[in-house]
Amino acid sequence: MTTPSANGANGHVDLGDRDAAGRFAVGNRGGPGNPHAAQVSRLRTAMLAAVSEDDMRAIVARLVELAKAGNVAAAREVFDRTLGKTQEADFLERIESLERLLESRRP
Repeated sequence: MTTPSANGANGHVDLGDRDAAGRFAVGNRGGPGNPHAAQVSRLRTAMLAAVSEDDMRAIVARLVELAKAGNVAAAREVFDRTLGKTQEADFLERIESLERLLESRRP
């Protein structure tokens, strides 16, 4: 078991609402939470109400058109949303593959 790290310049260990092991103590009042959560929730609700399924289909169709036309940012967005974000290990390999694909399409 480790002791909590010293805080501040004077090396004083301030346990605050924690026990000797550094865990939150019984009766801890917790944090204030996210002060913007309610507003974000209202904005998200408004956005969902404003965008229909047909809107989404049209937006995605246009994004796919842009990707097919060689827009790399659009292609990346389509791939990220359908296949998931690339893993760091094969990121360079994918970039090189996209670069070869773009080179093959140049006149």
